Amino acid sequence: MKYSANSVWENKDKYDIAVVGAGHAGCEAALAAARLGFRTVMFTVSVDSIALMPCNPNIGGSSKGHLVREVDALGGEMGKVIDRTFIQSKMLNQSKGPAVHSLRAQADKAEYSKAMRQVLEDQKNLDIRQMEVTDILTENGKVTGVQTYSGAVYPCRAVILCTGTYLKARCIYGEVSTDTGPNGLQSANYLTESLKSLGIKMYRFKTGTPARIDKKSIDFGKMEEQKGDERVVPFSFTTDPENVQIEQASCWLTYTNETTHDIIRTNLERSPLFSGAIEGTGPRYCPSIEDKVVKFPDKNRHQVFIEPEGLSTNEMYVGGMSSSLPEDVQYAMYRSVPGLENAKIVRNAYAIEYDCIDARQLKSTLEFKNVEGLFSGGQFNGSSGYEEAAAQGLIAGINAARKLQGKEGIVIDRSQGYIGVLIDDLVTKESREPYRMMTSRAEYRLLLRQDNADIRLTKIGHEVGLIGEERYQKLLEKEKLIREEIRRVEHTNIGTSEKVQEVLEKYESTPLNSGTTLAELIRRPELSYEKLDEIDEKRPDLPFDVREQVDINIKYDGYIKRQMRQVEQFKKLENKKIPENINYDEIQSLRLEAKQKLNEIRPSSIGQASRISGVSPADVSVLLVYLK
Repeated sequence: MKYSANSVWENKDKYDIAVVGAGHAGCEAALAAARLGFRTVMFTVSVDSIALMPCNPNIGGSSKGHLVREVDALGGEMGKVIDRTFIQSKMLNQSKGPAVHSLRAQADKAEYSKAMRQVLEDQKNLDIRQMEVTDILTENGKVTGVQTYSGAVYPCRAVILCTGTYLKARCIYGEVSTDTGPNGLQSANYLTESLKSLGIKMYRFKTGTPARIDKKSIDFGKMEEQKGDERVVPFSFTTDPENVQIEQASCWLTYTNETTHDIIRTNLERSPLFSGAIEGTGPRYCPSIEDKVVKFPDKNRHQVFIEPEGLSTNEMYVGGMSSSLPEDVQYAMYRSVPGLENAKIVRNAYAIEYDCIDARQLKSTLEFKNVEGLFSGGQFNGSSGYEEAAAQGLIAGINAARKLQGKEGIVIDRSQGYIGVLIDDLVTKESREPYRMMTSRAEYRLLLRQDNADIRLTKIGHEVGLIGEERYQKLLEKEKLIREEIRRVEHTNIGTSEKVQEVLEKYESTPLNSGTTLAELIRRPELSYEKLDEIDEKRPDLPFDVREQVDINIKYDGYIKRQMRQVEQFKKLENKKIPENINYDEIQSLRLEAKQKLNEIRPSSIGQASRISGVSPADVSVLLVYLK
């Protein structure tokens, strides 16, 4: 390794944990480690890029909103910061069932970054250092510290890698290629070699971002205005809902057309995506506009969302039109879209290539299997998205701290949270493209709703030490109120009085021929707990979040119970642990492919083994017999 400085010297400030990177994963990791009492130092290539949003300036969205709520329930920071810095908020999928409701907030990206930086700067036990980490130092397969580009050595007992898209980053559009990270920031060019020397397998992935366009050059009259919700729901369970009822900014919807698509098709050979200039694998579920036009030739238009980057800038984000086409083609392409005929580009669209890892090298705690004390989180693990990054960073930070406490790391399983689904997929399944969280990936999504994230996970946050006693007691009181109200509703009889029949008629519900319970009425699709208020004479005055839980739990009672039975079966396999020293080669009846995959991934349980590609149900049966 070559450094700019000839001298290597040891920094005498005492640190327990070093966090490499200050994106959404690094922020959560550093805060968790510091809040759990460990002296933490966080390294970044630029202090001005802390919690940067180099792509879409929003937090949440389908399934991602679930992750933010879960991060908050465990004691993370993302939900609190977006509640203070959003400019528009929407609850997505409201026409569907509660399992897929998902909160999405448009952020003022500069304010978000500023607010998160302030939280980090004010945090006890946490120091921030603008410096590139070039080497992970180890002895006998165990982390001893990090070395920086200046030659400084920082001894520590654990390291968390949250390098995002900065490792050997390269930004490309057309024939232009610059060795920089996102937004023209410095890339980190040395750490990859150090990781490879530790036996860590690396991938080359790609992502991209659209152009930013000057607001003054847009004709909004040709677009559909997209407003936020009248009543805003906060992300954090600690935020007072009244504090987020603000005047919201608008977003705008327009569409590409055949002219747009013709321009793209004509210039495909100039796209580095199709010319071979880009080596990395791009995200399947966030494709460039070139990809969309090629892969969906029958579609004559694609949605384009024009979204403000903040209240103090005229930069507008062109959602749905990320690209790596040359600059002249970008101008022609964007200006073919209604409303963008005179668009002036502030920042060109570009693709970015970067180094990341095969996450199957990690334990479920996000610690590397072959390097003790080295943890990893975020896009560096082969995922995409701010929310996925924050979730991993939080878990990595918690588990690095717990390792130093001499405690077992926490693992959120697939039945407990989207965080569990995300991490399990990353560490178990081979991923040749950036991983994105989706509701369809969660088998038990009726149980893993965003509205009950606190009920599912706050106890774990309290046990870990990130949730204070006051917040924990409030949760216990909330659970008590929900139980009592469900019990009351199930035992409240409703007769066939004129008032009852009038309410049923109002909501086009079948009149009653005989008495029933309030719970039975709530189960009717057209009715709800709220709608039956006027015929529920003994109803107590309860907070909205309690009423919401009562409604959902009663309405979906049968489905919830069925899913809980499925979870019981799932837990049986998850609880059958596989010894770390097991020799799969000596298990006679296992197929060769299964032996290879099991040796490679070293699953911790029968449940995890069953989710490995190449391990069949027959192989799982063989394992079960062997372990008896």
